[in-house]
Amino acid sequence: MSAAGPVMTTDELNEFLAAEFPQVRNDFLVEEVRPMGVRVRLKVEDKHLRPGGTVSGPTMFALADVAVYLGVLGMIGPKGLAVTTNCSMDFMRKPAAATDLVADCTILKLGRVLAVGDVMIRSDGQEAPVARATMTYSIPPERTPQG
Repeated sequence: MSAAGPVMTTDELNEFLAAEFPQVRNDFLVEEVRPMGVRVRLKVEDKHLRPGGTVSGPTMFALADVAVYLGVLGMIGPKGLAVTTNCSMDFMRKPAAATDLVADCTILKLGRVLAVGDVMIRSDGQEAPVARATMTYSIPPERTPQG
């Protein structure tokens, strides 16, 4: 873990996502990595919409989940087995039509076992958030070779 800053770059996080989660590699794009945070874009397509033409709740949940996951990995390195253990999410307003969503994630706590992140999701170019999530991730322990 690094208290000073990220240990993975934007390119490294995007490459990790493409390699480990090829099913979503074209959906999400890491745009920025910073100490204790990331910004992730969801490239909204028809498959992300629900009836009425708005981005579905499960899609926004996925964006928040991926943002915290990548925010944690940006600070601790590529640990593919980190998992969500808790989520609280508020949906505040309808996202703008035919517009990408941008998640700004801040890691609030980064411990040895648990990490807590806060995510604000906005329609690209809009100031008002469409959703907010707080998530807790479990970080797998380092495995030592048994001799």
